[in-house]
Amino acid sequence: MGRKRRGRPIDGWINLDKPAGISSAQAVARARWALDAAKAGHAGTLDPFATGVLPIAFGEATKTMRFLTDARKSYRFTVRWGVASSTDDCEGEVVAESPSRPTRAQILAALPGFLGPIRQIPPIYSAIMVNGQRSYKLARAGVEVTLAERTVMIHELELLEQPDADHATFSVSCGKGAYMRALARDLAVALGTRGHLEALRRTSVGRFAESEAISLEKLAELGHSAAASPPLLPLPAALDDIPALALPRDEALCLMRGQAVAVLRSDVRQCAAAVGEGGVVLVTTAAKPVALVRVEGMLLKPLRVFNLSEGDTV
Repeated sequence: MGRKRRGRPIDGWINLDKPAGISSAQAVARARWALDAAKAGHAGTLDPFATGVLPIAFGEATKTMRFLTDARKSYRFTVRWGVASSTDDCEGEVVAESPSRPTRAQILAALPGFLGPIRQIPPIYSAIMVNGQRSYKLARAGVEVTLAERTVMIHELELLEQPDADHATFSVSCGKGAYMRALARDLAVALGTRGHLEALRRTSVGRFAESEAISLEKLAELGHSAAASPPLLPLPAALDDIPALALPRDEALCLMRGQAVAVLRSDVRQCAAAVGEGGVVLVTTAAKPVALVRVEGMLLKPLRVFNLSEGDTV
């Protein structure tokens, strides 16, 4: 029986440029291996055929993943008109065809209907849980799957180019839970045709942008040194929208022990008032992250405490 691989305690984020042909989980595994990291996870799944920004959290940064999962995302995608697929992308089987092809004017006229809060039925080949199982697993097994319609937010949707009558490329900025495959499918239907996603690239997740993303090849080339070089971003990198509050060491230690801290000093009161009841604050001491806390009345109660490695403790 082989010895369980443990790895090094590394805390922070890697902005990975995921290649096509592998799953997000496989990308995380390769990145973790390159850094010899003990623990890693990703914020926001990308389909195997998709490329682009995949933020990977290492060590204590995994405790902040949910905040990045909720962040705004942007994509660039290409729709193939006239053909619907079982997966709503280029990897599925053809299930319907249409001879109709939309003009540029028709596409531009349809886009406003897909802005703001819109209703969307996720693709059945998705990771949504249905009776305790992933929807895509049920679909692959031949089980008929019906997913509930949901509201998602589309902030921006722009036609970038039409290289030919069969294809159109778009850019989109959206909120949590929006499926680009469903957007392509529904846009095609609204235009009187059928369609599927032929290419998809995620260009940003929160503050993580494609211009700063690093490839798996480059990460492997850097190896263990990546943990001590620019590619490894600090733990708070995913917390840009959360205010930070510096506390003295004694109060920081209380939070690290799971104890609440009273809102007494004027700077603490001001920060608590700014975020409001139930708001979340990142507490630091000596410029190091200590905990994420929630404001409850006159108390700061710890939500997530960071146990930073390699001497990065208070």
